[in-house]
Amino acid sequence: MEGTIIGFALVTLLMLIGVPVAMAFGFLAFFLATWFHADPSYLLPVTFVKISSVIILSGPLYIMLGGIIHLSGLASKLIDVVMAVLGRFRGSLGAVTVVALAVFGSVTGADSAGIACVGTILIPKMVEGGYPRGHSTALVACSGVLGQLIPPSVPMIFYALLTGQSIPMVWLATVGPAMLIITVYIIMNYFMSRRFPLLVPPKLAFKDQAKTAGLALYRGIPFFMLPIIILGGVYGGITTPTEAAVVGVVYVFFLLAILRNVSLKDLGRTIYKSGATAGVIIIMLFFILITSRILVVETIPQRMANWVVAVGRNQVIVLLMVNIIMLIMGMLMDDLSGTLLSATMLFPIVQAVGVDPIHFAAIVGVNLGLGTVTPPCAPMLYLAGRIGNCPAKEYMKPALILMFVGMLPVLAITTYWPWLSLVFPRLAGYLH
Repeated sequence: MEGTIIGFALVTLLMLIGVPVAMAFGFLAFFLATWFHADPSYLLPVTFVKISSVIILSGPLYIMLGGIIHLSGLASKLIDVVMAVLGRFRGSLGAVTVVALAVFGSVTGADSAGIACVGTILIPKMVEGGYPRGHSTALVACSGVLGQLIPPSVPMIFYALLTGQSIPMVWLATVGPAMLIITVYIIMNYFMSRRFPLLVPPKLAFKDQAKTAGLALYRGIPFFMLPIIILGGVYGGITTPTEAAVVGVVYVFFLLAILRNVSLKDLGRTIYKSGATAGVIIIMLFFILITSRILVVETIPQRMANWVVAVGRNQVIVLLMVNIIMLIMGMLMDDLSGTLLSATMLFPIVQAVGVDPIHFAAIVGVNLGLGTVTPPCAPMLYLAGRIGNCPAKEYMKPALILMFVGMLPVLAITTYWPWLSLVFPRLAGYLH
């Protein structure tokens, strides 16, 4: 147990001084293997068998999909539709931003792609409409969390893989919290924007509004076919998550061939970057699986779970402790790294006190989503700052308000009201 504590303390130190997360996990695996005298001839074959799963391919494919969509400009079609429907009341541009990021998440499964695509278009529009640049940037950053909560979610794919759960069921677990976040952020933006000198577009007659929305929807059909193809295929029982990702990528390539608005050089660069990102993820997963195997052999998770049960079976207290640990993890690393560690270290603890694995998936998603915009690391917050060309002193205050007044209560509700995360898996027939 002492070796585990020392190992994780050293990994935290490495990440704080700027060592890449994948390499820090590699150090952890090597340290634990040395400390516990683990046999490499056993560890490596078992890990390679686990990592050769075809399910893992879906993560890199969704990352590639998001990169290609960003490159193609298809996101603008989505924003046109959302603006046509929601764009004519006070605070409407903020609502458009939140909804657009949610819809974009239903295609790419990642928050960074949504922040990059939607933020590039909507932050300037919000500033032109009278929003402060800091508020606009903060809203894009905090709403970007929806990218990893709306299916298909890349972090949830790896959570399902490591915990032995169904990917479609895990995807549905985060839909309820995501819908609550959308509602909360739209309401908060409305009240926060009452202080701003907004330019509100004149209202249209219902007939004209319907005509505008219909035209935008018609033009956006190529984009909106993507979530239908991906999610419809998975939940209709036609494709697996990996096959749906392949179909989605092929469909986007087909659109690019028709639109002819992307050069082969730019496309190749995007695919290369997506491949590099996928490579980092696979390396990170490899080291986490080695770490997990060592910990299981040494019965560390079981001992931790037994200790928690010995201290007390109070599920409320245990979930509070686990949430605090994940919040700290989220402040130090990206959402995927945090998900891998949570599924490895914390999952046995919550199982010991009777928390449903699907419910815990939602807790992990919301908690680590909050972590991606919480300083000191806050990768998605700083990404939005770069895209919005906004200094941290301008977006930090509104971002903290959105986090602590908006998302933190949603995390508490998700944690202590299991119905919110289990309702959609039940409606889909996965739970009874």
